[in-house]
Amino acid sequence: MQATHRLAPGAELALADFQKKIVDPEHKRKEKALGLWPVNPESPFGNFPKEKGGPGSPHKNQVAAALSQTITTPLVRFNAREKRFLRKGSGNRVLWKIDFALLDYQYFLPLFFDGIREKEDPYRFLAVQGVYDLLQGAPQKILPVIPQLVIPIKKALDTRDSEIIATTLKILQALVLSGEDIGKALLPYYRQILPCFNLLINNHKNIGDKICYGQRRGCDLGDLIEETLHILELNGGPDAFINIKYMIPTYESCVVN
Repeated sequence: MQATHRLAPGAELALADFQKKIVDPEHKRKEKALGLWPVNPESPFGNFPKEKGGPGSPHKNQVAAALSQTITTPLVRFNAREKRFLRKGSGNRVLWKIDFALLDYQYFLPLFFDGIREKEDPYRFLAVQGVYDLLQGAPQKILPVIPQLVIPIKKALDTRDSEIIATTLKILQALVLSGEDIGKALLPYYRQILPCFNLLINNHKNIGDKICYGQRRGCDLGDLIEETLHILELNGGPDAFINIKYMIPTYESCVVN
């Protein structure tokens, strides 16, 4: 039997958005009303002149002010300023114009990790797919950058957005598995990373005897957190379990004594 072609991580997110649009066409408008998406300009050709626009209601002004406070990561400003390093290529991939061996990982890897909080394409696609490309491109350059990745990972987990957290957990798994000593290097930073795990480790989908057709996308936070903790324990050295148990008292070791 011929093996099926696996979609790139960034393409999976785009496909999930397309499926969500079919099932619930109003989902984006609902999320924008909650302040989960950045505000769009009033017109596709630019903002209307102030003297031409009608007076807005106080409620609408408050909603617009809340939407305008949506976080914009440095990746957006970088993509608008620097076009010579990368662009979105055809076939849902990032087209890098410079070899990974020549890239400054001290600058680029934290920049792309910080961008995984983005909600709109192409920035979300560039951030997520760019992180996976950087992890696979030059794994030997990742270990010295680990301390700079802790804050972007913590910011992504602190958003409490289920989609962002699921993406962050998958990236964290790929990060630990990309090098031999990376799991041990993350050990001192468990106090910054694992508090969110402790809050959401029991967040499972309870649908009774029904079938969860979304399990192939790996979006169940409880299962993802358990998988991530197992990977951290197996790759974090002999002290990994003790440190995980200290932060998450309900965690049980995956290693058979």
